[in-house]
Amino acid sequence: MFGMIKRLIGWTGKYKKRVYIGFIYAFINSIFTSLPIMLATYGLGLVFDDYKGIRTFDNDQIIYIFLLMILVIGGRFLFSYLRAVTQESVGCEATAEQRIRLGNIFKRVSLGFFNSNNMGEISSAVTTDLSFIEMFSMNMINTVVNGYITVLVMILFLLFYCPLAGIISLSGIVLSALFLYIAAKISDKNASIHQKAQDSIVENTIEFLRGMQTIKAFKQEGVSVQGIRKAYKNHKDVNIKIELEYCPYNCLHQFVLKAASVGIIAVSAYLTYTRKMDVNIMLMMDMFSFVMFSQIEPLSNAIHVIEVVNKTLDKLEKIEKADIIDKGGQNIELKRHDIKFSDVCFSYDKKQILNNISFYIPEGSTTAIVGPSGSGKTTICNLIARFYDVNSGVITVGDKNIKDITCDSLLKNISMVFQKVYLFNDTIKNNILFGNPNASDNEVINAAIKAHCHEFISKLPNGYDTIIGDGGATLSGGEKQRISIARAILKDSPIIILDEATASVDPENEHLIQNAISSLTKGKTVIVIAHRLATIQDADQILVIDNGDVVQKGNHLELINQDGIYKNFISIKESAEGWCIS
Repeated sequence: MFGMIKRLIGWTGKYKKRVYIGFIYAFINSIFTSLPIMLATYGLGLVFDDYKGIRTFDNDQIIYIFLLMILVIGGRFLFSYLRAVTQESVGCEATAEQRIRLGNIFKRVSLGFFNSNNMGEISSAVTTDLSFIEMFSMNMINTVVNGYITVLVMILFLLFYCPLAGIISLSGIVLSALFLYIAAKISDKNASIHQKAQDSIVENTIEFLRGMQTIKAFKQEGVSVQGIRKAYKNHKDVNIKIELEYCPYNCLHQFVLKAASVGIIAVSAYLTYTRKMDVNIMLMMDMFSFVMFSQIEPLSNAIHVIEVVNKTLDKLEKIEKADIIDKGGQNIELKRHDIKFSDVCFSYDKKQILNNISFYIPEGSTTAIVGPSGSGKTTICNLIARFYDVNSGVITVGDKNIKDITCDSLLKNISMVFQKVYLFNDTIKNNILFGNPNASDNEVINAAIKAHCHEFISKLPNGYDTIIGDGGATLSGGEKQRISIARAILKDSPIIILDEATASVDPENEHLIQNAISSLTKGKTVIVIAHRLATIQDADQILVIDNGDVVQKGNHLELINQDGIYKNFISIKESAEGWCIS
């Protein structure tokens, strides 16, 4: 248990000093907690002596005791307050820093990290798990460490007045610790099971909510909820199992503490009966017996929480040890923006995607990439942006190996417009500002005008301050696409990657988006993945990809006169675009 507390203190990082200072305040607070009992006992002793005629209990002594009582009670509240303000906020501050740290890690790991790790585990780690630590970390430290500090201070006072009572209280503490140790072992065994059940709830809930449109469309509510119901039932069963296994040792922990309290009362009563102890000291011992163990009784509830926190820290440490894709990279200012692939190979897990491909994209040129679905087109774009690292070969931008450049240095030179646009649940203005957070309002509006979205934005109830909902749910596909282009225009990067940017756009919006793309790509190095003939025929260079190989290379006129995939592709597109209903 104390090993886990030590680990939790280590997790607080730079705030560790405040935690230790809090322990000092807790120790002083424990002394001030004990002193009122001792003062009351001293006062009772004076009363008994006055009653027996041994000495007179005068008004001055009453006033002194009263003032001292106010002083020690005030001291108790003061040091309790100091401990709270020193320790309690540490969990919130350390958690906030870890969330930012994890966010930075997620930005710098390969996208393969998200493919190889369960999204439910990742989501719960940065949401429910960290919130759990935020809420309970300092509470657990206070309950365990400060609880034992208080008990040990009171035991020292008991040993001074009655060694036998002190030994009884120590025995109760030792037996209690034994049962707590056994309970901790059980909790350790069950904590990982509980964590998996919690992750399963998060994963199934996210999947259920994301698939709501499909669920409603196919009327499969009954099938769709099976997974989420199973996850919830399993979570319930796991919690009940944990409680049933944990309960006996919790009861034994509570029993030995109560037995120790009864033992202290019995010893003090016997010693008083045999005239070996004064009545006022007996009353003090009895008051200590009622108060002292109340500080560690809640430890039985804390054990399971600590074990869950321990497993959560394991998960968070695993994430923090993830391989950073640009580890060792440098912030390099690129002076040129030509792109070169040299014998590049890449695979997802064991599936080979690219096979020793080589090509060159001159600065300021437009290169179209075409090929069958699954041939590796999007993978090429992802590798240029270093969302993944190549297995072998070299990719250079401006003669610089992208492995030698930090992701931030590289990506500030690249703007990407995807087929599937993601907008944040924020204002339209902030979604556009994502391309350049320091841009002025006029720059945002100018970017929107160039992207042909200013007109529809102006008609919205709150204009650029309109909240567009999660994923841009309140906008059409064409409107979302144009906002994403405005975002890229605002970033004004020298390299533009367009991944099927017009593939899902309706004819009404296509000419607007094409005009917006023209504004975006003017004078840039452009890589475009597209199937529309109008998009690719004017490219300076066309790369035809098939099964991870560059099988053809040239411009439209060169390739249309060659037998091969490109010629067949154009023939099929022309036939498809010329169809009609007879």
